[in-house]
Amino acid sequence: MPEGHSVHRLARQLEDVFAGQTVRVSSPQGRFAHGAAQLDGRVLAGARAHGKQLFMSFTAPSDAADILILRSHLGIYGAWSFVGDDTFRAASSIGAPRRVGEQETDSAAESAVEYDDAGLVVPDAPVGAVRARLVGEHGWADLRGPALCTVETPEEAAVAEAKLGPDPLDPDADPEPFIAKAGKSKRPIAVLLMEQNVVAGIGNIFRAESLFRRKVNPFRPGTSLSREDLVGLWEENVALMNIGVRVGRIITTDPVDRPGVPEAEAWPHHGNYVYHRHGQPCLHCGTNVLRQELNGRALYWCPQCQK
Repeated sequence: MPEGHSVHRLARQLEDVFAGQTVRVSSPQGRFAHGAAQLDGRVLAGARAHGKQLFMSFTAPSDAADILILRSHLGIYGAWSFVGDDTFRAASSIGAPRRVGEQETDSAAESAVEYDDAGLVVPDAPVGAVRARLVGEHGWADLRGPALCTVETPEEAAVAEAKLGPDPLDPDADPEPFIAKAGKSKRPIAVLLMEQNVVAGIGNIFRAESLFRRKVNPFRPGTSLSREDLVGLWEENVALMNIGVRVGRIITTDPVDRPGVPEAEAWPHHGNYVYHRHGQPCLHCGTNVLRQELNGRALYWCPQCQK
C-alpha cells in the first residue's frame, strides 16, 4: 500500500498538470459514472493529501464558491498513471508500490498525442479497468483499483478528514493528538503507528524503520512509552517521510551505514535497516533481523537493538 509520502507527491503532480484547467472527467469502467458526471467540466482548484487520503477540489466554471471534493484512497492495488504531450510533466505512475518500487518513474509517458479542433489533447482509449479518467489540456491521468473514490461536499469531506490522526508531512500538524492517543493505549506501539486515526500516513516501512531508528521495541504498549519516546517517533517520521517526498523512495539509512552509496542510489539494497531484511544481519549490531505477523501485517525489527 502506498505510504503517505507517495500521496503527497501525487497531490503535487495533479496540481502541476491540471490546476486551473477545466477537466473532462469520465469513468471508463463505469463504477464511478455518477461521480464523474458530477465533476465533468469543472475546474481543478487544488489537490492535497492527508495521510493516505487524497482530496481534490473542483469548482464550478462560473462560481468558484461551488466546490465538490473528490476524495480517494489508493489502498493496496490503486495507482494513477499519467500520459501527455511534451509539455505535460508528471510521474508515469504513482501508487501500487509492488509495481513501482515505492517510487514513480521520472516523467509522464509521452505518446504521439492528437488534438481536437479546440487544441485540446485527445486521450488514447483506456486500457484496463479505469475507475476515473481526468483529461486536461495537454494530457490525462487514469485511476485504477482504488479502495475509495467518492465525490463529497466540502462539509462531508471535512467530517471524513476529522477522523484521521495528524499527518507528519503537514508542517502545521499538531502531534499532541497522536501523543495522547498512543500514550493511553495498551496496544503495541507497532500497531498504533499503523492506525490512521492515531497518526495518518505511516505505513509498514516507515513504521518498522522509525521504530528501529529510535530503538523502540515494537511490542511495547503505548502506555509504557514516555512522552519523549512518542515525540521522538513523531519527529523521526516527519524526517523520514519528508525524505520520501523529496527523493520518491523510502530511504531510511544514514550515509555512515551505506558508505559510498549516495541517497539516490540507496534503494533497494541499501535503503532500509530492517524492512524486508529478515534473516540478514542488523547493520548496527550484526544480530539477525526478525519478521513476525502482527495484526495482519509483517513486522520487521532487530531483537538486540530494539530490546
